[in-house]
Amino acid sequence: MSVLLEARGLSAILPGDAGDVRVLDRVSLAVDAGEIVDVVGPSGSGKSTLLRALAQLLPGATGELLIGGESSAALAPARWRARVALLPQKPVMFAGTLRENLVYPWSLGVRHAEAAPEDRLLAEGLARLGVEAALDRDATRLSVGQAARVAFLRTLLTDPSVLLLDEPDAALDDISADALAAMTCEFVSARAGRGGGAVVRVRHHRSDGIASRRLHLEAGHLTDTGVAR
Repeated sequence: MSVLLEARGLSAILPGDAGDVRVLDRVSLAVDAGEIVDVVGPSGSGKSTLLRALAQLLPGATGELLIGGESSAALAPARWRARVALLPQKPVMFAGTLRENLVYPWSLGVRHAEAAPEDRLLAEGLARLGVEAALDRDATRLSVGQAARVAFLRTLLTDPSVLLLDEPDAALDDISADALAAMTCEFVSARAGRGGGAVVRVRHHRSDGIASRRLHLEAGHLTDTGVAR
């Protein structure tokens, strides 16, 4: 396998109650195409911060990021985020319909020339994730679990190279979590012939059996603990 996402010497200092805290201390990691990697560690250890830094959504972070061997310095931030997509822990639903929320990324400049997914694909994705709601439903009236699945589908539909998932199944029951895990695996498989795909997930739940490796983040340092169990 070839390295798809790489970070070299990634550092971040954030303000804390007792002063500035070095949340990431020259962190380095390499994720191969085809991998699903879980990031674990104590609460407050900076796991979400790591994902934000990898997505280039953390002002002040330093270090080098590469996607497919290409440095982030050579890409406009919007182009990087189109290839390395972050699903935050708290899903964001905009005012409007479910359909409008799912196709929102195609209203942005980086995708304005692309056709948004057809209703058929939107409905199929929702059904697979167990979201029983019409596309014209008010998205702000979704439950927390429904909103989490809709946000996941929205990110998946943008077809990035790397998915960064921050506790994607935290608000889901076992059946919904299994459906989301299955679609995560399918994302990686589907990108196998198109430059490869990879997933980095922050998780607190027990292993669901789909991750190839587990990384542990604590005190600013990231260690590879090997095969996830």
